Amino acid sequence: MSLWLSGIGVARGIGIGRAQRLHIGELEIPEYTIAAEDIEHEVVRYYGAQRRAKEQLRAVRSTIPGGAPDEIAAFIDTHLLMLDDRALTEAVVSIIRERHCNAEAALKRQHDALAAVFEQMEDPYLRSRRDDVDQVARRVLRILLRQERAEGARGETPIEPIAGPMTESPVVVVDDLTPADVILWSQQGIAGLIAEYGGPLSHSAILARSLGIPTVVGVHGARRLLVDGETLIVDGERGHALADPDPQALRFFRERQRRQAEYRAALGRLKDRPAISRDGVKIRLLANIELPEDADEAAALGAEGVGLYRTEFLFMNRRQPPSEDEQYEAYARVVARVAGPITIRTLDLGADKQVDSGRSAGPLPNNPALGLRAIRLCLKETALFRAQIRALLRASVHGRVQIMLPMISHVSEFRQAQAIIERAREELSDEGYPLTDPITVGAMIEVPAAALAADSLARYARFFSIGTNDLIQYTLAIDRVDDTVNYLYDPLHPAVLRLIRMTIEAGERAGCPVAMCGEMAGDPRYTRLLLGLGLTEFSMRPASLLEVKRLIIDADIAELRQRVDQLLRLDDAPELTGALLSLY
Repeated sequence: MSLWLSGIGVARGIGIGRAQRLHIGELEIPEYTIAAEDIEHEVVRYYGAQRRAKEQLRAVRSTIPGGAPDEIAAFIDTHLLMLDDRALTEAVVSIIRERHCNAEAALKRQHDALAAVFEQMEDPYLRSRRDDVDQVARRVLRILLRQERAEGARGETPIEPIAGPMTESPVVVVDDLTPADVILWSQQGIAGLIAEYGGPLSHSAILARSLGIPTVVGVHGARRLLVDGETLIVDGERGHALADPDPQALRFFRERQRRQAEYRAALGRLKDRPAISRDGVKIRLLANIELPEDADEAAALGAEGVGLYRTEFLFMNRRQPPSEDEQYEAYARVVARVAGPITIRTLDLGADKQVDSGRSAGPLPNNPALGLRAIRLCLKETALFRAQIRALLRASVHGRVQIMLPMISHVSEFRQAQAIIERAREELSDEGYPLTDPITVGAMIEVPAAALAADSLARYARFFSIGTNDLIQYTLAIDRVDDTVNYLYDPLHPAVLRLIRMTIEAGERAGCPVAMCGEMAGDPRYTRLLLGLGLTEFSMRPASLLEVKRLIIDADIAELRQRVDQLLRLDDAPELTGALLSLY
């Protein structure tokens, strides 16, 4: 009998194969006291496990085929860097020495402390970085516990042959994914992935998308419900899995698989074609990036520049904030790799994160999303902000840099930040640094107050970029990462659409360009709607660029504007969702 399972689709495509469950299992962590004379031996044992973990990761990295996206190696490099981070070296050794406990217990204690910090983070991408902490700690723990054999010679989980005839590649079913596992399995030719845990913003999910492996995560109980060897279909777009399908269902999904392959081939032919609608409107397509290497992938897919470069990663997992020179080197590298314009968002950390010499910016608030974060934190911790601004101004000589200020809610905040930027520019000029013309500074519209005051803000900001992730969350008073209420997170809520339109129209009146860099911009379901709202600049994950471009090329924007005007008269979100189908 067929079994239908649901989760979160994180890598689009249809995968069909035989189910193969991999039982990695939970780790049982012993805790015992180490005699004083054996403490240093325990420290050496821990450092030895760290070295072995790095050897495993380097071995996986060496197997990455030539021509693979740069970001694949970058994910492995991230784990290598974490293994060298003080939070997983000195901190663990200090626990061993102070508490006289075994290395496994010390690592678990430190892991739990780090995980708690990441859980408090509001930004979903940064919050999902907890997965990396889990995976790195688990790798070292397995070595300490001498459980490497269960994971294969290189420390990853190998795919064992399933008994009986196998005419198809397997669909791997696991509890959780690591980037190293995803790379290894992709080289073994798997048809798809199902994981009981994980989210769409984890490194493993991003990697699966990059490698084109249909993947569904968050399928709780999958290993218990599925049977090895049964036919399993993975729908990575809709987030479903179908086990033991009947012949009719199997034919249906094989036909979808064939059509998708043809569609992807057709999209590839669009990468050098300009994004111009049928009625001649030019739309700018930009990329959101996290790593310098992402800029190369974006350019290869036809992006005209970078609409959002996050800077928080330089500040994470360290006791001291990066120096001005360290930031300059990092920004200069990424700016030099981008041929077009690059919009760099200033620090978007919050009161729940360590920002200065290991000290918290203040007591942890009950609701970090509404606390001291982003521009509020920067205007309070002006030394932190000033160092970043100086680094950005210095790096701007290497390309076309724009500075974007996050979480602006009032004109006065923007003007205060402008004053700090101008003072930093004057200081650098006096110190003899080469500088470009006055740098363009814009505001991220992610707070309803900013959208409502967009006319006033447009008198000072040189551009707007709508961050839909937070704008929707704040407008609807919904925590988008809370499983109990995130079903209410709705980009099509009439209030959200009116705020978006209000921002775009304010920009048009003031001659202030308006972009969108939230997830909504890269979702093909909303492309025609956004064109009808008047949006002319989209910034998204590189993987979404070609599909959005195809919709733009096929669109008549003047007609869409008229039709969207009529749709916005609807007051009910479900009714609006149904009416949107008429745009396609």
